[in-house]
Amino acid sequence: MASEEKVYLKIGDVARIVGISASAIRDWERLGLTRPVRSRGQYRLYTHDDVQLLKKARYLRKVRGMNPPAIVETLKREGAIRPAHVGPTAGVGPRLRQLRLQRGLNLSEVATAAGVSIGFLSALERSQMSASIGTLRRLARFYRTNILEFFDPAEANPRLVRPKGRKVLETGPGVRMELLAWGKTAMEPHLFRIQPRAGSGEAYVHEGEEFLFVLRGGLKIALDGQEYDLKRGDSFYFESATPHRWTNPGPGEAWLLWINTPPTF
Repeated sequence: MASEEKVYLKIGDVARIVGISASAIRDWERLGLTRPVRSRGQYRLYTHDDVQLLKKARYLRKVRGMNPPAIVETLKREGAIRPAHVGPTAGVGPRLRQLRLQRGLNLSEVATAAGVSIGFLSALERSQMSASIGTLRRLARFYRTNILEFFDPAEANPRLVRPKGRKVLETGPGVRMELLAWGKTAMEPHLFRIQPRAGSGEAYVHEGEEFLFVLRGGLKIALDGQEYDLKRGDSFYFESATPHRWTNPGPGEAWLLWINTPPTF
């Protein structure tokens, strides 16, 4: 049994077995259907369970005519995949919809600019799905704002923030950002909680500088093509304009103190 868990397939093999395109598989990943691991070369690697889920999704799409968000919700209800935690993050979807409507744009225009499907964007605006940090960065750049605005931090700096008072944003399956301070601040501090195999998605850039400290677990971060393996107690500093991508390669949840300055993340 243990040996079977170590058998992984590349995206091309999965596409051939399931009978769909590689781009469709990546779309399903954005919707939270699959959570492929990454090789050292950052290639997606899929398990037998991923293949079975994709086969079922294809069946529901072709035979029952269901759209992708409805398929994911159906599989969640059946217990085939874990539902993404919504909780305090429900305001992200309405905020994205508000930004789009304020600019008089339709779903197709924004989806094309952000490089996502119309169905995914629609589900995201209805708070039925979560997006990776890379996707949120593209949306923020398109709307000429930053991810911080998705927290809706309109109130003044509270100085003291209790754990229950933190603003929370789920950014894709398995990534939880807890905002530790807000208002007119020079820094943007977060507590990142990252599940095994979860990560940022594609590489992204933005203005400013970043500092992170590993509180628990580990993090693999690729910075402009070079990879760094961070362990508990390690700290890391870099310029945000450098393309960066990260993932939790370990078996347990990783906790990181992550600070951006200025707060333009």
